[in-house]
Amino acid sequence: MLPLRLPRIRRGALYVWRRNILVWRKLLVPAILMNFGEPAIYLLGLGFGLGHFVGDMAGLSYLAFLASGIIASSSMTTASFEGMYSVYTRMVPQKTYEAILATPLEVDDIMAGEMLWCANKALFSGSAILAVAALLGVVHDWHALLALPVVFLIGLCFAGPALIMSSLAGSYDFFSYYFVLVITPMFILCGVFYPVDTLPQVVHGFVQFLPLTHGVYLTRGLVAGAGLAHPWLDVAVLVAYALVSYVIAVLLVRRKLLV
Repeated sequence: MLPLRLPRIRRGALYVWRRNILVWRKLLVPAILMNFGEPAIYLLGLGFGLGHFVGDMAGLSYLAFLASGIIASSSMTTASFEGMYSVYTRMVPQKTYEAILATPLEVDDIMAGEMLWCANKALFSGSAILAVAALLGVVHDWHALLALPVVFLIGLCFAGPALIMSSLAGSYDFFSYYFVLVITPMFILCGVFYPVDTLPQVVHGFVQFLPLTHGVYLTRGLVAGAGLAHPWLDVAVLVAYALVSYVIAVLLVRRKLLV
């Protein structure tokens, strides 16, 4: 049995992050098309189409309201997908991590590097949606660029739980449970499409504990100018989820690969 040792974040994580970037460069063109095309369809179809009937929401045009929420939810989805399907592929079928562990790098470095990479993918996705929103006239202030560090933090926040799922998975089918039971409810309930204040009191109280709610608060306040009520609380929740899930992921992956 391995000794219980808290994970360390070391420089080696950057080597894992760089390795993933070098591999991803081969898929750069389709990635760009997907990251720009999908948000454009969402914003055009729902922002303009549904927005025509909805009108203003929470003092914002529905297009602005939706765009700021989609930035946060897309970051969640991108980081989660990368942290599960791609990480599981490297961990199990490809056995990439076994090769990395033959070097001076440790499991701590691999997991930290993967979290950085997941957050990097989330940042790319969020930046694409922000650019599309700007082209559609939603963004009117350079303060919207402050949302990019928030997008990166959202990516870190959701990368950790995704890595935990990868460490527990016996096959790719296992991830369907996480998407159906965790990601989809947050996508629907955490304020992407409507203010969470409209939910029943019990549900409203529950979603305050979910990280996407705080990610949406931050992105909407910065991108759409909706104001930030408790920004440091929102940031603290995202950081807490990222740190705790990183520790759990490292402990689980150590057991999976080293025992």
